[in-house]
Amino acid sequence: MESDREPKPDLYPCPPLADVRVVALEQAVSAPLCTRHLADMGADVVKLERPDGGDFARRYDTVVHGQSAYFVWLNRGKRSVTLDVKAPADQPLLEALLARADVFVHNLGPGVIDRLGLGWEVLHERWPRLISCGISGYGSEGPYTHRKAFDLLVQGESGLPSITGTPEEPVKVGISIADIGAGLYAFSAILVALYERVHTGEGRMIDISMLECLAEWMMVPAYYQLYSGAPPARMGMRHNMIVPYGPYRVGDGSIINLAVQNEGQWRRLCELVLCRPELADDPRFRRNHLRLEHREVLEAMIEESLVGETGESVRARLDVADVPHGTLNDLEGLLAHPQLAARQRWFDIESPAGAVRALAHP
Repeated sequence: MESDREPKPDLYPCPPLADVRVVALEQAVSAPLCTRHLADMGADVVKLERPDGGDFARRYDTVVHGQSAYFVWLNRGKRSVTLDVKAPADQPLLEALLARADVFVHNLGPGVIDRLGLGWEVLHERWPRLISCGISGYGSEGPYTHRKAFDLLVQGESGLPSITGTPEEPVKVGISIADIGAGLYAFSAILVALYERVHTGEGRMIDISMLECLAEWMMVPAYYQLYSGAPPARMGMRHNMIVPYGPYRVGDGSIINLAVQNEGQWRRLCELVLCRPELADDPRFRRNHLRLEHREVLEAMIEESLVGETGESVRARLDVADVPHGTLNDLEGLLAHPQLAARQRWFDIESPAGAVRALAHP
């Protein structure tokens, strides 16, 4: 057995989970994100890793001082222990860790936990207070239970790419959204189970399905399909149900995102920003459903009105008019975002490879 501790941030003066012990048999994104949030709140998280290189997310890339960006993001504040869960010699240590644990989190392949003798019935009989949280692609029951699942595959199964992208081509979301959603649902479910245990004295099994997490988030477009008979159209960064809502190019080449949500904002946009008050009462544009019918004409008029403007001048007028707007940032823009700086969300964590910039728990 070998042990190593990832850098742990000091985010809470009195960490709320300081008395909670977590054992994590985890890899990739979903379970590590869940347990990182637990660690951020003070939990003692022991991450069990295979002797043959550990969590394969360690080798996704080498961009952070030779370390993987995924691994650095997902594993701060944990104690990493090299342990072969299949080796008889390591069983006493594994059992000792589980005997002291409050929570066991795992996201190994289909059926692996049961083959290791760590299924819910076994754990609950031996350690009734232990909370066991399993994260998988499709859950512990059903025809897809034994399928391996990664983020791309689950996004596809959920229908998410069918409403994301351009009219010509579906596009997957650019981050591991199925993994991230599952990790966050697991985190919240564990907090609920810890609270429940205060009253019942017993742990519970938590069964998180990546597909079910995305399916929950897909319910608005699903209702459109179910009750109108047609799915929302793919519109890129535009909104298929609201106009104006999306990116608009200004004369100096900058792009401003507009999000007009009601008729008051629409009127102020016309009068105070576009300087075209007649558009507010134009029969084609008076209500959102009318603007949807005349989207192409209206959006051309908006950009035409902004041709001689600069991004700075338009944003200033939008602020005065109290019309929701934002910047189309790239990653450099995110890293330098003044709001994150003003709220002191960035901090450095020391690691053996050097200081690593990190973002505080939301």
